[in-house]
Amino acid sequence: MTTTSWVRFRHDGRESFGVLRDGHIALYGGDMFDGATATGHNVALVDVQLLMPVRPGKVLALWNNFGQLAAKLGLTPPPEPLYFMKTPNGYLDPGGVIRSPAAPVKVIYEGELGIVIGRRARAVPETQAPAHVFGYTCANDVTAADILHRDATFPQWVRAKGFDTFCPIGPAVVQGLDPTSLRVVTRLNGAVRQDFPVSDMRFSVAQLVSLISQDMTLEPGDVILCGTSVGVGSMKPGSDVEVEIAGIGTLHNRFE
Repeated sequence: MTTTSWVRFRHDGRESFGVLRDGHIALYGGDMFDGATATGHNVALVDVQLLMPVRPGKVLALWNNFGQLAAKLGLTPPPEPLYFMKTPNGYLDPGGVIRSPAAPVKVIYEGELGIVIGRRARAVPETQAPAHVFGYTCANDVTAADILHRDATFPQWVRAKGFDTFCPIGPAVVQGLDPTSLRVVTRLNGAVRQDFPVSDMRFSVAQLVSLISQDMTLEPGDVILCGTSVGVGSMKPGSDVEVEIAGIGTLHNRFE
């Protein structure tokens, strides 16, 4: 299967985008999602600073979407997708530093597959949903875990998930992948902590796009984080965390 890896980057003070091939980026102009055109110019990957591959209008993230983790936690299958939103101030580039909140909290990593929307999706049928997917990326749904249920009267999903730098995404968005064949691997300081198949998702990519589009319009560049599985754990300041999906790349960030 032929794949295409799109990246955004900064070079000589300017932000650009293009297709990554063999250590070089072929530059493109226009709109990545609508009629992008090759400029004929190239730049070496080692000479650029990679940015998030897209700038989402919104990032939606799934809860209880993987069978293995649900079994471990004793969770029943949800009848519909359960999701929350990550805040734009949390968006973080590959190589960026995840910052700990000012108050002492338990911060955890959650390696995930991200679905990048390429065409506006509003109430699309499941059979048509794949046509609205541009590609796939890696993400880390960083969470201040002990804040989430601190107040018994109000689960604090937005606060726990929405601190600055709590949504690293990248390094590329890749077209032409079969998501059911992918595995998400998360490493903390070089040690594998998560290694799970995307095929264990309760709701497929097509189902997620279709069902969420019934609730809200999905725009090009929006990202759906598919949820995480077993192996989630806490990070200490000074830790390096990597989320790797073969065929997409490795998202590396440091936690300070």
